[in-house]
Amino acid sequence: MEMTPVVKTKALALAPLAALSAALLLTACGGSQKKAGPAEAPAPVSAEAARAELAETPGRVELYGTVEADQSAAVSSRVMASVVSVPVREGDLVAAGQVLVEIDPQTAKGQEAQARGALAQAKAALSLAERNHQRFQELRKKNACSELELDMARMQYEQAKGAVEQAQGAVEAASSVARESRVAAPFAGRVARKMVDPGDLAAPGRPLVMLESASGRRLAVSVPESLAASSGLSVGRTLPVTIDSRPDLTGLTGKVVEMSPGADPASHTFAAKLEISGGAVRTGFTGRAVLETKPRKAVLVPKAAVLPQGGIQLVVLRDEQGKARSRAVTLGASVGDKVEVLSGLSGGETVLVGLGAVPRDGAEVREVTR
Repeated sequence: MEMTPVVKTKALALAPLAALSAALLLTACGGSQKKAGPAEAPAPVSAEAARAELAETPGRVELYGTVEADQSAAVSSRVMASVVSVPVREGDLVAAGQVLVEIDPQTAKGQEAQARGALAQAKAALSLAERNHQRFQELRKKNACSELELDMARMQYEQAKGAVEQAQGAVEAASSVARESRVAAPFAGRVARKMVDPGDLAAPGRPLVMLESASGRRLAVSVPESLAASSGLSVGRTLPVTIDSRPDLTGLTGKVVEMSPGADPASHTFAAKLEISGGAVRTGFTGRAVLETKPRKAVLVPKAAVLPQGGIQLVVLRDEQGKARSRAVTLGASVGDKVEVLSGLSGGETVLVGLGAVPRDGAEVREVTR
């Protein structure tokens, strides 16, 4: 009779828990029945469209490049110390051996003094080891010391001689560094860039002044491998050269003085340098060398269709469904406002022109006519 109320109490206590469990189960089941919504579609892209055409290129191709000095150097110091003065300015003509930067000599002189002190100590130790060795030689003649003791004295003497030679080398090195408190021009030229001011810290490997030869200019260009093969371009050949910012300079020529023996595996181009003759040209200018070749078939796209992305060149295509698809390409020579595509396209594809960035693949293409 007394057990019945207890059972009822337990049942009443468990009822809320059962209801809560049922509610959680229903929620879980309902949640599992929900379907994920459709993935967000890429934003549409608006651009002009052009055809990648398979055409015969003209027998005249322009190789773009940058004017460089025949000789250039990043002049630095072998001493870590403060810059005291920089007696040159950008654009100054300097002679070989002329001082470009002066640095505080106290640090180097202190190191030289330490090296000379170490040499004096090594010489004193050598003198003592030499006398000790002679003493043991006399004692050994009188059988007053063992052979081992003589060997030990001889070893100490040889070690002392080696220490003196090492200390002498340290003095010579420290003296050489101390003499470099004045950083001089390694060759006659022009100061292209001054990179420190008084109070800055000079350190080994840190450029202080960029120096370039005052005369002698070269146009550094990249030659697509297809052109290098078809044109037979090699060292010694002379090409017409134009400078973009100096149309008044006519009659410039460039003689090929350097050409890499192999093509760059990333860009599929050969590096070539042409010595410019016929006028004075400043470094940093962009220029073009005209290469005469035999006409050939090539895939051409507008230059405005090419998008550099992470070290590679991309073009964006419009597929048959009207969606954007990006594709990596390898470029060749420039032909007017178009550029040759060596790999990645076969001709006939529709490319998008004038994009500011690479759209997501699958984005709807809305063609714009201008």
